[in-house]
Amino acid sequence: MVQKIFADQRQTGRLDLEAIETFVRESMHRAGAGALSHLLQVDPPAQASLVCRCGHSARYKEQRRKPMLTVVGRVEYERPYYVCSHCHHAPNPADAALGVAGEEFSPGVRRMMAVVGSEAAFDVGREQLELLAGLHVSTKSVERQAQRIGAEIRELEQLEIQRSVQLELPIPIGPPIPVLYVEIDGTGVPVVRKETAGRTGKVEGQPSHTREVKLGCVFTSVGVDAQNHPIRDEGSTTYTGAIETAEEFGRRIYREAFQRGWSRARLKVILGDGAIWIWHLAAQQFPGAILIVDFYHASEHIHELSRLLLPADAEARRHWVGVAMYLLNNGEIESLVTILRHLLAQHPALAEKLENEVQYFERNAEKMRYPEFRARGLFVGSGVIEAGCKTVIGSRLKQSGMFWTVKGANQIIALRCCRLSGRFEDFWEARAA
Repeated sequence: MVQKIFADQRQTGRLDLEAIETFVRESMHRAGAGALSHLLQVDPPAQASLVCRCGHSARYKEQRRKPMLTVVGRVEYERPYYVCSHCHHAPNPADAALGVAGEEFSPGVRRMMAVVGSEAAFDVGREQLELLAGLHVSTKSVERQAQRIGAEIRELEQLEIQRSVQLELPIPIGPPIPVLYVEIDGTGVPVVRKETAGRTGKVEGQPSHTREVKLGCVFTSVGVDAQNHPIRDEGSTTYTGAIETAEEFGRRIYREAFQRGWSRARLKVILGDGAIWIWHLAAQQFPGAILIVDFYHASEHIHELSRLLLPADAEARRHWVGVAMYLLNNGEIESLVTILRHLLAQHPALAEKLENEVQYFERNAEKMRYPEFRARGLFVGSGVIEAGCKTVIGSRLKQSGMFWTVKGANQIIALRCCRLSGRFEDFWEARAA
């Protein structure tokens, strides 16, 4: 058949290789589906009954057909059908053994749906499955399967978090880790209206339209380069996050750091911006760690202040920024605070803003000793988690027109963190087992 199509096209001079290879793929899928249907057939049972989940006896009634979409297309097979006269449940040991009890998709197809659903909008995922695998599914099916698998990952995370709270996690064994970093940040995700009831937005008097995802990452450093700049260990970054309270997230990030070998690290570093909740969390979950405020976040405070103090004088603004940045870069935070306090009397209209900045630098002074941190070969910028907020959260959950429930967002976040941390294959193998 293929040879005839190819010969006919050659005679007309209009070869369509894409059409031919698509036809070959569909033919192979049909053959594979037929072979798989035959392999999956289950003969009538030797015993007339089996034990139901309720403890009573479920009796064999007949052979019934099971339709299912697999990676090679739709298949159908017969297997024994039982019914429990007590609870009316219909146990299907053949389906359970294949991992398709109550399912219309094979494990392979569900895995594909989880992958495409974690990477792009669910409708885009549906199109990708049709184009790349020749599988026709609905957008809603992609959404349901991606969120179901995300929910399973999240449930396993919660079990491990609970074990960490009860100090039941096994201590990771391995060689010492020179430097282990934990970076923490937050980013807003658009949600449906019911999820923001009673919450105020960033603009006073306006309702909120987002909920904050707290995201953390853990990575290791392999040392420094010739200029004494720290080098991140390639492929060492793992992520965890959710829309949840700071207290809940504290347990989450502790579990992630513990799994990554926190107890084996010679130097333990927490990096974040100036958010107070981050440093409360760090003090509670990671006592004794080196705490560093992201240098670039602190720099933004200085540039913002310069625009407030000298809005119309660009030259004076550059000079003021130069002095302030010199002090910040050299860790002379007390001198910077002194300058800001002198400005309070000169700019009464900005007193509240200046006082907030004074408190910001005073509160974080010990976390801004950048010369000391650099001398030890440590990162002073939280670029890894900043990028994580964009790649893990933003690129998937903050696209135009998207609005999430907290439950749905957390399921996709769990799925994405699992995949981008390189753990999805391990999860899938354990799930199958």
